[in-house]
Amino acid sequence: MKKVYVLGGAQTDFERNWKKEGKNFIALLKEVIDDALKNANVEYKDIKELNKINKVAIFMGNFAAEYYVSQGHLGPILTEVNECFYGVPSARYEAACASGSVALDAARTKIKADEIDLAIVIGWELMKTVDSKTGGDFLGRAALYDVEAKGIDFPFPKLFGKLAEEMIKKYSLDEERFKKNLSVIANINYENAKRNPLAQTRKWFMSEKQANLRGKETNENVGNILAISDCSQVTDGAACVMLASENYIKSKNLKIDEYPIIKGYGHRVAPYIFEHKIEESSNNRYILPWTRQAVEDAYKRADMTVNDIDVFETHDCFTSSEYMAISAFGITEPGKEYEAIEKGIIDFNGKKPINPSGGLIGCGHPVGATGVRMCLDLYKQVTNKAGRYQINNAKNGMMLNLGGSATTNYCFIIGKEGK
Repeated sequence: MKKVYVLGGAQTDFERNWKKEGKNFIALLKEVIDDALKNANVEYKDIKELNKINKVAIFMGNFAAEYYVSQGHLGPILTEVNECFYGVPSARYEAACASGSVALDAARTKIKADEIDLAIVIGWELMKTVDSKTGGDFLGRAALYDVEAKGIDFPFPKLFGKLAEEMIKKYSLDEERFKKNLSVIANINYENAKRNPLAQTRKWFMSEKQANLRGKETNENVGNILAISDCSQVTDGAACVMLASENYIKSKNLKIDEYPIIKGYGHRVAPYIFEHKIEESSNNRYILPWTRQAVEDAYKRADMTVNDIDVFETHDCFTSSEYMAISAFGITEPGKEYEAIEKGIIDFNGKKPINPSGGLIGCGHPVGATGVRMCLDLYKQVTNKAGRYQINNAKNGMMLNLGGSATTNYCFIIGKEGK
């Protein structure tokens, strides 16, 4: 079986507001491409040479540029960044908040099929071009808009607030205890973000006490029982990773054992409408069994279990989605997620740390970039390049990237061979 190697890449500083800087999405893409090529030891001339033999391609993840920056037809846009991209096959991939992961999956597939040797995978979104209410309406297109979002202010906090309420009901959880667990999740992500020099909230204040002030003036409710502290961020940013074949690495005389591979992946979709998800899962142990299926598929393809995973990056668009992911990963049984939270298992220094980067809540959530950013952070972890947010002895990492109300579910396992 052909292997897919992760050469490295780059992420922009998610704290930045590109509109305030007077810079557009071309400037964003140029900056992340320049940095990614440098960090992955790839040069523009390498792309030109590979293009001559049709062995390079571009995979771009983006959700809603047509709304945020009035631009469609994004696949060829890198021709405006550098002339070396003239003629390079390129396309845009979209799966709401999992747009970056579907781009990764397409790139992975092309390399495994021996059609290309180098894949340039980019995810990006500029979201601070509009006010928050308008942006919330744009994001509503990731749900079934006419049914779940049209005319509703901030539809996604409400959808994931429903997920929180359904978990309380399904597992007979104590609501106050559950809300305290969500506050712990929020605090962990904010604290982890302080270690990450590219995280959006690294200078922000948050504490478990502050997160527990739900419904108060400093932490207003935004969706059922969810408050501001439970939400991921509105973010400008891009991330880029370079994936390569074994042929490429050998042709460049690189040390193959220095680069991790994609060991497994999972991709499943759930019923589109949230209420249908709940109806269909009523007799299942898992509140979102399709998410669990994606995780299980990744474990099976990698011939691994949760015991083999040292670090996780998960889609904490809201604290309720991270709570759900704890059992989906297999860290606990469904309904027992509170055990991992209260025992410190998912803490930075815990046995199964989640989101050492800060996740979507702490690091930021430029929608189309999130899957690629997760992949990049796992690469950093398993190559010991994560700096202050490095998890000790991280050999294998798993990411879970969700699109919509967990309608699209993507998982990848990344690690070095033989570990």
